[in-house]
Amino acid sequence: MNTNIRIKLKSTIAHHIQGTVDLSSWLEQLGISHDLQKHYRKSGWFESFGTGALKRPGEEVTWQGALYTLQSQAKLPIHAGALTALALQGFAHYVPLGRQTIFLFSPIKTLLPAWFRKYEWPQLIVHEKTSVLPNESCIIDLQLPLFSIRISSPERAVFECIYLAPDTLNLVECYQIMEGLTTLRPHLVQELLEQCRSIRVKRLFLYMAEKAGHEWHKRLEHSKLDLGKGARSIVKGGVYVEKYALNLPEELVKL
Repeated sequence: MNTNIRIKLKSTIAHHIQGTVDLSSWLEQLGISHDLQKHYRKSGWFESFGTGALKRPGEEVTWQGALYTLQSQAKLPIHAGALTALALQGFAHYVPLGRQTIFLFSPIKTLLPAWFRKYEWPQLIVHEKTSVLPNESCIIDLQLPLFSIRISSPERAVFECIYLAPDTLNLVECYQIMEGLTTLRPHLVQELLEQCRSIRVKRLFLYMAEKAGHEWHKRLEHSKLDLGKGARSIVKGGVYVEKYALNLPEELVKL
């Protein structure tokens, strides 16, 4: 190995973060050509992690590490949200038992690369493409031991949970989540309510927040909210709640 290749190899390893993936396109920006990347693979310094992606031999790539790569190297507008974001911020008692589900959110036209989609993750990865909320609203940086990833704040995460109900998440489960969120910041909740593009989600959010009796709910400016017109049927054969014009599951209403 000549001196120039050795220097570039040391630089490549120095830029690598344990548990993450390095994209071929990103390495090329660092001056590591396609041919040099091939040399690194043949020499055992790196190995393929699917099309256009490399990893260090012997390292386990975590979903957090892969998300870091999607955000920092691929520059994709994707974040961890809903129950995943809540669990990462200490609300672990909301996470169901069994195989862990990771909820990722992005704008509708976002396409994840094949190396991510085709990898057999230990977790179930749910990629939700939606425009229900602006992509940048109430997104925070979560610092992990070796890197940071972008996730939903608790305020946004509960909106995302409600958005996923009742098809992916249970409405009663969403209400139980809402009950525990006593410290949401009303100005952020107000911002999200005004930005949310789903009448159903806004009405459900307000119904659950009022039912839970949170103090922050009382500080919202309801006059600024567009809650649409007409009834919304969440389930068939449920109970009609006149104030929010929602047809809801009986088990939720009777809680």
